[in-house]
Amino acid sequence: MRLIATCPEEAKPALVLELESLGVRHLEPTYRAVAFEASDEQFYALHLQLRTASRLLQVIKEVPAKSPPMLRSQARRIHWPELFEPTRGFIVEVVGDEGGGGMPPLQVITAVREAIRETFTAAGLPMPPVEREEPKVVVVAHLHHGRCTLSFDTAGKSLHKRGYRESGHPAPIKETLAASILLMAGYDGTQAFLDPMCGSGTLAIEAAMIAVRKAPQIHRKKGEFHFEWLKSFDRELWRTTQDRIRAEKLEATPAPVVASDINEKFIEMARAGALSARVERYMQFAVRPIQEVEPPAETGLLVTNLPYGERIGGDGDLSTLYGEIGDRLKQRFSGWRAALLAADASPYKAIGLKPSKTIRLMNGSIPCRLLVFELYAGTKKVASKPAPTESAL
Repeated sequence: MRLIATCPEEAKPALVLELESLGVRHLEPTYRAVAFEASDEQFYALHLQLRTASRLLQVIKEVPAKSPPMLRSQARRIHWPELFEPTRGFIVEVVGDEGGGGMPPLQVITAVREAIRETFTAAGLPMPPVEREEPKVVVVAHLHHGRCTLSFDTAGKSLHKRGYRESGHPAPIKETLAASILLMAGYDGTQAFLDPMCGSGTLAIEAAMIAVRKAPQIHRKKGEFHFEWLKSFDRELWRTTQDRIRAEKLEATPAPVVASDINEKFIEMARAGALSARVERYMQFAVRPIQEVEPPAETGLLVTNLPYGERIGGDGDLSTLYGEIGDRLKQRFSGWRAALLAADASPYKAIGLKPSKTIRLMNGSIPCRLLVFELYAGTKKVASKPAPTESAL
């Protein structure tokens, strides 16, 4: 089948890397998405395993769509009653080029929605109800250069919603962004990991799940994936795939996964999130300022989301803090790699280290850059593990 995985545009390299590591081939990166082909078993497995994708779409058909009447006529040619039951509440969403591909979004939604309902009527079946609150079937219409790709959103709620994140931290990071950062920083679960300013713990929890090969969506409840409401749903294959992926989980991390923070309240928040994610027993937690943090192993990866002035009540003395972070990295973390997420507007140059790589990202609405530092031990002849070309998740 033909699938599309969506993500923020700047995180697309991480999604490509992850899909390749999961054995997916014939990838076609497009704007904010990657298209590819998958077997039935891969289809089910990817819903459980993908860490960096926001949504998964199963392509139904691509049709010409130069006007609403044309789109409605083309959508009527699809045998929708063969795809889902008339008792399933459905909704149509539209995405497309700027300007909606030449059609207002409401006209696109109306054309596809009415075409779907007409096919049920023509088959002598009741029209499926439109359900805006909790639809079981979500049809996505993507317009591009006068054509429309019609797909099912088979994931249901966004894949970043792992179900473990605690509320209350002033600067949370989305789970999919955290996973993307880890992959782009070269983390594969075999290295020691440290987040010395962990906040609510998202980066460390995602690292722990990678380290023990735990699928991020393995605990979703029955019926929460939207593919479960389609006629093509293979319940037996789904159960077999779940069992196989559960069996791949390790009993221990290959190396330490450590989360620390100066704020005890945030450590308790991180511990609670890890408990909800069922990875708390694989992690270590400590209340400690970053100026006193120590490496838990000779080599490893340090990743953290640096504080932003606008989120901590003003710029304050961020330059001093960033300078102290740089000093600690130079003094205590030789042989490590560090990946620091810093806002573009922050005084990140005060860190005093030259990054080997800079990756531009968005954390919500805040333009950021991921600064990757190789912290050489003594000379440049001894370095931390180089960034891989693929991820071993």
